[in-house]
Amino acid sequence: MNFNKMFVLGRLIRDPEGRETKNGAPVTNFSVATNRSWTQDGERKEETEFHNVVVYGNQGRSCAEYLVKGSLVLVEGRVQTRSWESEGVTRYRTEIVAERVQFGPRGGDRQDAEDWGDREVTRRTAPETAPLKPDSPPAGSGYEYPQEDINPEDIPF
Repeated sequence: MNFNKMFVLGRLIRDPEGRETKNGAPVTNFSVATNRSWTQDGERKEETEFHNVVVYGNQGRSCAEYLVKGSLVLVEGRVQTRSWESEGVTRYRTEIVAERVQFGPRGGDRQDAEDWGDREVTRRTAPETAPLKPDSPPAGSGYEYPQEDINPEDIPF
């Protein structure tokens, strides 16, 4: 059995580019940045990865219309590498072919992730950002965020 599934939660690094295929089907491309941070030898390190995303059909059209640079998105899809010839050189591009894109909360909204797909979306003309971790957990969620940073050396495994 084979399995090719990718989940990425991050922010758009530029406005989406919507267009149509030769057959007139909508397709949208955008890139998402994700961050990873860790502590090594007592020093905090961080790295950013960039993920190319392609979205087809009506979902692609919605992404082109409603998403802007800085938007928070959750992308679910499969990884695909395609190749083409350009000036005698074979070029490659690895991208996520999205099966589902969930829009994150707009700046200032404090709705939790469960509400993402159920709320009304309105067109935004400027990037609006919100922190990935809310100031306080959603009411009744059962989550408690620690008030201080967690030291990885204190984790028992």
